[in-house]
Amino acid sequence: MRITRLALTDFRNHADALIEASAGLVLITGENGVGKTNILEAISLLAPGRSLRGSSLGEMARRDGPGGFAVAARLEGADGPIDLGTGAAETAPERRLVRINGATASANSLAEWLSLLWITPAMDRLFNEPASARRRFLDRLVLALEPGHATHSARYEAAMRARNKLLADSVEHDPAWLASLEAAMAEHGAQIAQARERTVAALAAGLADPADTAFPRATVALDRSVPPEAELRELFARSRTGDAAAGRALTGPHRMDLLVTHADKAQPAEGCSTGEQKALLLGLVLAHAELVAARSGRPPVLLLDEVAAHLDSRRRAALFERLRAWGGQVWMTGTDAALFDAVEEDATRLRLG
Repeated sequence: MRITRLALTDFRNHADALIEASAGLVLITGENGVGKTNILEAISLLAPGRSLRGSSLGEMARRDGPGGFAVAARLEGADGPIDLGTGAAETAPERRLVRINGATASANSLAEWLSLLWITPAMDRLFNEPASARRRFLDRLVLALEPGHATHSARYEAAMRARNKLLADSVEHDPAWLASLEAAMAEHGAQIAQARERTVAALAAGLADPADTAFPRATVALDRSVPPEAELRELFARSRTGDAAAGRALTGPHRMDLLVTHADKAQPAEGCSTGEQKALLLGLVLAHAELVAARSGRPPVLLLDEVAAHLDSRRRAALFERLRAWGGQVWMTGTDAALFDAVEEDATRLRLG
């Protein structure tokens, strides 16, 4: 799938924008503050979950606009065109609306049509942030391979929130209700953990044979395993007292972490330089994009915000060459159009003023 047409209405600083794009690279340049990243953020809403900035829906509506916003995209693939739309109404600015070919749909169903992966400047220190940031990153990788992961994640989180509230509010807990919530947590939690394990194993195999040497070779692993569904259900039941005292669930897939190591240095990613961390992250995302394309035959759309500016000329040239050989659609931003001089002529080039 590739995005051939993107329309923004009252989104961030864009009152009314229409973009027509080619299949390969879409290069968006302009000075700081003109809305380059806003375009990538709008595209990121065409997948389940929060946007690439993690903002609330209300924050995305244009400040001097009516209160709501809309993002619409035309996708082209082997089976013909697909129209995706999302946004928020003026009367309910925090309620997400989704339409697929004009019909109302759930946000999770977007994953069936479009896979998205992104890198933003805010992710430069991903390996030094709390484990929750890496889990979100990992789940985005999983989602690109297994669209059903979004549903399992949403149901697990809902059951866990309800269990936490019940443990906090009740002096004498209803064992039947707790058991029901824990059964849901165990069912969906086991699916979450298994999907993560499959993704990490496949990614590790792909990283073992690097496509180029411009980016440092990484190894990936999970810091812990999660037991099967039946054992997980028993574990939740045994942890009620401790979880009630802590005010949260202390065990489960929501505690997993992604471990990344600079293979040639045998050094954890968090101990590498900022430049090395950026290169490790980019290498991971490129390897995963290639894995998704090979597995599904449907390359994900990549959103790379200000990536070229943080690479030296050797790695920048290697990045463009790898993206050209890969063949998927990539949306890139940069303040200086000269950063993309080495890109072939068939790219879509947009200058924002």
